[in-house]
Amino acid sequence: MSDGSVNSDSPLPSPSSDLSKDINAVMAQSDALVGIDDVQKSLNRSRASVYRYTNTDPRNLNPSFNPRKLNPEYRSDQKDPLLFHPNEVARFAKDVLRIKEVTVEVLNSPSTATQQVLGSILEELRAIRSQIEGLNDAPSDLAAHRERQDRPAA
Repeated sequence: MSDGSVNSDSPLPSPSSDLSKDINAVMAQSDALVGIDDVQKSLNRSRASVYRYTNTDPRNLNPSFNPRKLNPEYRSDQKDPLLFHPNEVARFAKDVLRIKEVTVEVLNSPSTATQQVLGSILEELRAIRSQIEGLNDAPSDLAAHRERQDRPAA
């Protein structure tokens, strides 16, 4: 049988543990979805059984919420992969599979070009901030500024 672990980086609340304090951390990562392989490993179930648990319908791309099924996120095309919110996986494991203690962690996705650009912008902003903070130590009086000995000659 399963120990109730659902693997990822951010724990979700569980009534039998102190994980409820970490719900804000998970909600901050609400855009992090897990695929069918991660759900399979997390629930310790076969791929076929995870598909049986999933709320899908060949006639309806996005069926309405079913509390007895594992509900995937919205899809725009039938060929889109099934993705699940970590909260939904935890809810399903706790409410339907009766797993007592549920921990869901969301692994960080590989770095994208956008993330790399944002990282370099952040580094540049930090460098600019450190230079500005260094200027705050300079005299604000123009006469005192002219008296400074450490300024380079023109």
